[in-house]
Amino acid sequence: MPDSPADLRPPLPRSEIRYVAKNMRLDLRLIAEMIPRGARVLDIGCGDGALLAHLTAEKAADARGIEIDMAAATQAVAAGLAVIQGDADHDLAFYPDGAFDYVVLSRTLQAVEKPREVLRQMLRIGRHAIVSFPNFGHWMVRWHLLAKGRMPMTSTWHRAWYETPNIHPCTIRDFFGLCALDGYVVEEWLAVDEHGLKAPWRRSPRLANLFGEQALFQLRRR
Repeated sequence: MPDSPADLRPPLPRSEIRYVAKNMRLDLRLIAEMIPRGARVLDIGCGDGALLAHLTAEKAADARGIEIDMAAATQAVAAGLAVIQGDADHDLAFYPDGAFDYVVLSRTLQAVEKPREVLRQMLRIGRHAIVSFPNFGHWMVRWHLLAKGRMPMTSTWHRAWYETPNIHPCTIRDFFGLCALDGYVVEEWLAVDEHGLKAPWRRSPRLANLFGEQALFQLRRR
């Protein structure tokens, strides 16, 4: 893959990297734990590049990113990260097969136009895919719909229905079903709440679907 101007920038100082890592979003910290040292990583919807910065400094990863928001992509490039402005729905097709060890999609699956095709592309260009998403099957979401008859407003689903970018909300059981339909192997999965506690129902998708606020899956092709 040809070098971009972002590839030529010096890395962030380690002191700054550690500060970013401590303040990373929960799912990003869990994703970082799943990626081995020296891996080739593509982070789709990387935002300001917090995960990329951590993986580059702490795990010597060849970490690159795509971000649809130009302001966030510019911020990441200014910090010395290999990030380009791009769209997961259209730009993954330009990457060659097997270009990465891990392709990450964090809290973005529910906002893309064609989630099934995005997953297919992720597992074409990467050996493993790591996906995190908010769980629409959580008991608070169900209670809100039952009691109030309106779209939920929770700490995870925190935007009004007419302002949210989420167009394909799904549950943990929905995602298991999609993986089975398309023949993806679930190598690892877990459900957590927003405070970082791993759900004790790790072995039960039904209970995780009820009590997990967000989910994290690592996949590979069969």
